[in-house]
Amino acid sequence: MSVRVVLAGRNGAGRAAVSGLVLAAALSLFAAGSALAQSFQTAAPHAILIDADSGSVLFEKGADELFSPASMAKLMTTEIVFNEIRQGRLTMESEFQITEDAWRRGGAGGGGSSMFAQLNSRIKLSDLLRGLIVQSGNDAAIAIGEGIAGSEENFGRMMTARAREIGLTRSTFRNATGYSAPDQKVTARDLAKLALHLIETYPDLYKIFAEREFTWNKIKQQNRNPLLTLDIGADGLKTGYLEESGYGLTGSAVQSGQRLIMVVSGLKTARDRAAESRKLMEWGFRAFEPRQIFAAGETVAEASVYGGAAGSVPLVAKKAVRVLLPRGSGDKISARVVYQGPLVAPVAQGREIGRLRITRGDTQALDQPLYAADTVEAGTLPQRALDAAWEVGTGLFRKAFEKAGAKS
Repeated sequence: MSVRVVLAGRNGAGRAAVSGLVLAAALSLFAAGSALAQSFQTAAPHAILIDADSGSVLFEKGADELFSPASMAKLMTTEIVFNEIRQGRLTMESEFQITEDAWRRGGAGGGGSSMFAQLNSRIKLSDLLRGLIVQSGNDAAIAIGEGIAGSEENFGRMMTARAREIGLTRSTFRNATGYSAPDQKVTARDLAKLALHLIETYPDLYKIFAEREFTWNKIKQQNRNPLLTLDIGADGLKTGYLEESGYGLTGSAVQSGQRLIMVVSGLKTARDRAAESRKLMEWGFRAFEPRQIFAAGETVAEASVYGGAAGSVPLVAKKAVRVLLPRGSGDKISARVVYQGPLVAPVAQGREIGRLRITRGDTQALDQPLYAADTVEAGTLPQRALDAAWEVGTGLFRKAFEKAGAKS
């Protein structure tokens, strides 16, 4: 196993810091006793497995390729509802009407999953959420979308806007149900981010995902998540199926205090979905071991500061920097601190400056924000003049170097 550490600022240049050497030393400890790297194979064309605590990516395959989410889009519908409750605009006692569209297109006659809500009935949100999450009811999803945004089309735009707010960079939503729509596409990585967001932001409401069954209109239905019936610590989240995208699942499980989140999509049968999901989860719990590199608040690197009372500012992580590595892995580990610099003073303590990115082989194992540990005030006039001269000189040097390189 080899280790590479880069501190990158503007134009890829940075001020090498002692803490960067510490990072290299910490990572190099993982090289001892390395053997052949463990590998994992899955029939799913799209898959990702992450450790919830550290954000470490343990496995990915086609994780950034777009596909139709099917009913996994209901995770975004659920997030909108959870957020409305959190903001105080809805309560579990709020009522929604089952319109003709929700009843006809989302009900049993629509050919998809349904909670069997009656036409023109008014249903409390507490029941609609269970119809949405446990039974994957399309009637529940449409009623929620229409009730919140006036129409499902408006709700789709609301879903996409909210997705961007919480960091889903590539996914686009068009409806609350997950019904086929040309522009409704997601990635496995975005779905994993969404699942983690739901778990961390709404811990009390998230518990609904673990409920095994729900009865409405005298019809009892089992939760469609196959992982809940297995002894692997599963407690959510959501299945999906469309002919165009195959069978998919976004799932989460906890063992010995460690939570893993996985997404698979594109499988041929429901049995394949259950088998591949279980295999991926069990491999993740068995094959990896955690390593802490830095404690919360410990200096990870230093970023150059232009025109400040100090020439640099320490960068820290707000929570412990941990990565999960395959037991006995021979993978190459690389760490990179990326920021746009040099920073211009003043720099406030707590400001997000850059990100620590650790890769394991071809997989990005960690992407964690780093923050300024101290405040750097603007420097005196002589200090600012010296920094300006230095910046001009190094800028001319870079241009001359690039020009020479272009001629070679």
